[in-house]
Amino acid sequence: MVKKAQSAPQRVSDLLRVPSGSVDLAAYDTGSTPGFTGDKTAGKAALEPLGPQLADLQERLFAHGRTGGSKRVLLVLQGMDTSGKGGAISHVVGQVDPQGVSIRSFKAPTAEELSHDFLWRIRRAVPAAGMLGVFDRSHYEDVVAVRVHELVERRVWSRRYASINRFEERLVAADCHLIKVFLHISPEEQKARLLARLDDPTKHWKYNPRDVDVRARWTDYQDAFEDALERCASDAAPWHLVPADKKWYRNWAVMRLLLEAFDALDLTWPTASYDVAEERKRVLAS
Repeated sequence: MVKKAQSAPQRVSDLLRVPSGSVDLAAYDTGSTPGFTGDKTAGKAALEPLGPQLADLQERLFAHGRTGGSKRVLLVLQGMDTSGKGGAISHVVGQVDPQGVSIRSFKAPTAEELSHDFLWRIRRAVPAAGMLGVFDRSHYEDVVAVRVHELVERRVWSRRYASINRFEERLVAADCHLIKVFLHISPEEQKARLLARLDDPTKHWKYNPRDVDVRARWTDYQDAFEDALERCASDAAPWHLVPADKKWYRNWAVMRLLLEAFDALDLTWPTASYDVAEERKRVLAS
């Protein structure tokens, strides 16, 4: 009897990729765990062995850049307040050597930044060759927050989608692997996390009274994010939606997205540009 060939497990990046066409965030279950069938305990256990794998791949990327390679990786994290951008950075990116990581958090632009094109400060933060870059918020604030709070006219922000698409196309063409992640949280979970910050004096510094004002514009933010996910997605720079009500799943999913991206780079350790045997003799004789 011939055994039926087993199909390869589906990649998490495929499961979480936002399909082309109209996007309805309300249709996504923020408490779901696509690609993982276990509970919280199993999820934390599954995450643990992935850290060393990511660290090894990130070191290969760093070595690649130090020896003339051009490849780099950029992780873009977007989401409502408390969706876990900082948590993902801490629990996932924190597993690798910090010297090979550049992290930028984009808040309200400074006066100098406002004097330039909206992408000026973004271009300056793009990771160099061999680096893993992380954007905690990004150029998408300029078609989301700017739109919701009417900081510029509609005719201005509506033209930015095309600018973003051109910018990302150039990034990818310049050997930058782009991973765009939208952390999708429910308003109920956000409320619980805000209250938790108020209940814990060690978390008061993380609380911002403005977050409550932003909650009042929840629907407007969802509309703006839907348009960004729909209008700024391509085969080279797709969006991935990570249900973020469960912190452990969020961390596991972002880790898997990074691992799959690094695997796609097919990085090997650089070969020595010198005679290894001869250098060994010299070291022994020194």
